[in-house]
Amino acid sequence: MDLVLNEEQEMLARSAREFVTGRSSLRRVRQLRDTNDPDGFSRELWREMAGLGWLGITIPEALGGAGLGWMDQMVVLEEMGRGLMPEPFTSTVLLGATALLLGGSDAQRRAHLPKIAGGERLFAAAYQETGSRYDASTVATTAVKSAKGFTIAGEKIQVLDGHVADVLVVSARTSGATGDADGLTLLLVAADTPGVAIERQSRIDGRNAALVRFDGVEVGADAVLGAVGGGGALLGRVLDRACIGVSAEMLGAMQAAFAMTNEYLKTRMQFGVPIGSFQALKHRAAKMYIELELSRSAVLGAHRALDEGKDDATVAKLASLAKARCSDAFALIGNECVQMHGGIGVTDEHDIGLFFKRARVAEATFGDAAFHRARTARLEGY
Repeated sequence: MDLVLNEEQEMLARSAREFVTGRSSLRRVRQLRDTNDPDGFSRELWREMAGLGWLGITIPEALGGAGLGWMDQMVVLEEMGRGLMPEPFTSTVLLGATALLLGGSDAQRRAHLPKIAGGERLFAAAYQETGSRYDASTVATTAVKSAKGFTIAGEKIQVLDGHVADVLVVSARTSGATGDADGLTLLLVAADTPGVAIERQSRIDGRNAALVRFDGVEVGADAVLGAVGGGGALLGRVLDRACIGVSAEMLGAMQAAFAMTNEYLKTRMQFGVPIGSFQALKHRAAKMYIELELSRSAVLGAHRALDEGKDDATVAKLASLAKARCSDAFALIGNECVQMHGGIGVTDEHDIGLFFKRARVAEATFGDAAFHRARTARLEGY
């Protein structure tokens, strides 16, 4: 497997870095957080990202996208991670668009994918529930057949960007008991459907999530994404791809944190010399660099596997490998970078703390390192 970027991807990475550097400073991220912006992101920037083709990288050209690959999307996510961009890429593109690409009907794809690529429609995935602990089959929310289609009742937690979503991808139980892998169905639900109540929440990294309640929500039979009762397998495939994408974002963020700290080690003077000349700090910086490179290989390998059309079992293993590696590495790098900055590192005024907080939230998104190591063991038959 070739773990390098081609010339076109290198060019895309450079243009993405220029855009993020020029249009999305950490100061902007702070302002969105500190003013409790009602959206939590910039709709203007979102439209610009759509104009650059970022929102439709993996969407076919016939449906308004660029028809490119996951490696192309990786380099964009990596640069977004460097700038800690809070725009709803994970919820709308990695989850929403991927669910439509993997399980949507022709009519559903035509109705939604061009608008996603054009920046006109936001998606969110409502699949987690209280006590689920990363297990997507722990679903008590029900979808009961009705005259019109289905009636949904239940509550979802940690719905990424749920407060701004136009459409929700909802996992509900149409058969079986809570915890059964079978019997789940994915449904497309407009956020303004009567009976849908959305309560915004803020995470420690300034990103947004929501509690979403469904009280007798009526949807038509055409709302089913994929097959009735087959939503568990479909959701698993979507989450694997979302894991891979978020790992690319984490890779970019930890690179930015490392670069910021490396520069500080070169310029902070103590006892008349740069603190980076101290052997102990050199060793710790070398450890961070090694973890970065290991993470890069895992992330590249997972994205390359998607572009090469590897089977779902292989993709699942590589998704867990990438997420576990990046979760461990980002946590380590976040800790070390704060410590190497000394007293200023623990103040909110210094930017390094933003990366520390993002590391904690990203680690728990789609399963932490321990979860994915255990999952890898199960997938390998242990």
